[in-house]
Amino acid sequence: MSKTRVVYFNGKLVPEHEAKISIYDSALMFGDMVFEMTRSFNKKQFKLREHIDRLYVGLKILRIPLQMTPEEMERACYETIEANDHLFAADDEHRLMIDVSRGLLGIYQGIEGLHKGPNVIIADFPLRWTVATMGALFEKGINAVITSQRAIPGHLLDPKIKNRSRIFYLMANIEAGQIEGDNNWALMLDPDGFVAEGTGDNFFIIKGGVVITPEGRNILRGISRDYVMNELCSQLGMPIVEKNIEAYDVYTADEAFMTGTPFCMLPVTSLNGVAIGKGVVGEGFNRLIGQWSANTGVDIIEQITQWDKERSGTAAGDAPTPYRFKTK
Repeated sequence: MSKTRVVYFNGKLVPEHEAKISIYDSALMFGDMVFEMTRSFNKKQFKLREHIDRLYVGLKILRIPLQMTPEEMERACYETIEANDHLFAADDEHRLMIDVSRGLLGIYQGIEGLHKGPNVIIADFPLRWTVATMGALFEKGINAVITSQRAIPGHLLDPKIKNRSRIFYLMANIEAGQIEGDNNWALMLDPDGFVAEGTGDNFFIIKGGVVITPEGRNILRGISRDYVMNELCSQLGMPIVEKNIEAYDVYTADEAFMTGTPFCMLPVTSLNGVAIGKGVVGEGFNRLIGQWSANTGVDIIEQITQWDKERSGTAAGDAPTPYRFKTK
């Protein structure tokens, strides 16, 4: 057994610190790659195949010639988890990061010693890294900040392909990060002024008992978004609608929330500092996340809150995360 985490790297398990791609890889040149990130509940992967299927749609559209089948990719994911599981604490969850890049650009193909063809990389690390400091948000909620940085519309770059060309996400996070406070998350509009998505999360409001989320044109159609819409709402008998949402609709909603793979759901209690509904975590949110917890056998709020308590107040640092950008 390895004493350090290993990464699936083009068919082999290698130590995490040795999993490196060439400086001539198209991913570095163009962000030319697709990726997926998953999570487990009680160390059992959640919706892994759905993530893999979305990955392969991106590969197809981008014409990345990967010979590995979805079934082989799924087996490689479980092989990676099995190789690392002994290094995870009993209460850890497996967070997989699956990256597939096109590989070397043609003008560099002649360099000796470099891998030819697409790169397949599957990393496995504790989920608690991603959700650090999020525990308090389940109680006080997020302040969604509409940024001047807009979402890239689907007719320019299809956001339904989960790729690494995401500098516009970072720009939105930088802008939201300039606002005082620790619970500010970016919320981007599309070029027509309708609410699109966050920087790695999908957005919902609830009004009059109806769950409403933006149409799937200019957003990444999240796996968690689909789970809320197609399974949780059905289980709870909550009507669900996809339609264009303006800021006005958010201000006048009863409640709001965001969805994303690592944290599942987080309440949004204000927009640009203005309370949504009563400005507190809503009943609809609690019903949905309660059902999610029941379905998976994990108290989602308790799990993330407990991880934060175990951190003993240690600062998470000021480096950017997928969801926020803070500077001292």
